Amino acid sequence: MTDRPDAGAFCYRHPDRQSYILCQRCGRTICPECQTPGAVGVFCPECMKEQRANAPRTKPAILTRLTGRGRPVVTYSIIGVTFVVFLLQLIPGLNVTQYLLFQPVYVSTFAFEPWRMLTSVFVHSTGFIFHVALNMYTLWIFGQLLESLLGRGRFLALYLISGLAGSVGVVWLAPPLTAVVGASGAIFGLMGAFLVIQRRLGGNMTQLLVLVGINLVIGFIPGTNIAWQAHVGGLVGGALMGLIFVETRNPRQRTLQTVLIVALTIVLLVLSLRYVFFPLA
Repeated sequence: MTDRPDAGAFCYRHPDRQSYILCQRCGRTICPECQTPGAVGVFCPECMKEQRANAPRTKPAILTRLTGRGRPVVTYSIIGVTFVVFLLQLIPGLNVTQYLLFQPVYVSTFAFEPWRMLTSVFVHSTGFIFHVALNMYTLWIFGQLLESLLGRGRFLALYLISGLAGSVGVVWLAPPLTAVVGASGAIFGLMGAFLVIQRRLGGNMTQLLVLVGINLVIGFIPGTNIAWQAHVGGLVGGALMGLIFVETRNPRQRTLQTVLIVALTIVLLVLSLRYVFFPLA
């Protein structure tokens, strides 16, 4: 008998390591060291050994060798794309920032460019390099943790939906002409999801709560020019995503998990239409 808050949330091969990932075949919990990515999900060492024994011998694909087992490929890809976009923003005449930033007015009867709710996550202020640097450093920290816990597909969904939720927060809490750029909403979503998951796994949340609290307070300081509305929206959206992942972690609940994620996305999209339902004067 174990006194852990959730014995099923520990790797069956390493009982001292918490994990959120289950083997695609046998359903046992496995830590990042024990995971082998498959076409869908990951496999534990025993199931992978059995699969390889029954499969024809082939040379591993170049992409497989590059990505490696357990590597946070999605996290690194988002960071890479964000820095490429930042460099493009610096080229005069391209107007990348203007084409990708978000304002609530872009989902209204005056203009309808809803994709900006996501594209704004990949652009940052060019006059303050620490904006993109700090966001990507925070993503690097939380991305590695969450991508190994959730898997690549779930992590990507978490990041994008949190970014969408951040834009919805701007729609409802900021003036309609407020222009926002940056990944802060998505990153606050990662924090929100991690808070929920840590609570479920029984981990220590004190330091994370302090970090989230400090960042939220900074956004309310006059003159900082920070879109605290995106922080709040992203935090709430990420927490809801974390709750969905936690409550549907059983492999038999995969369909329910997908349905709930789609439902949350639809709700966010409907909420973003505030100025379509109630046009600006």
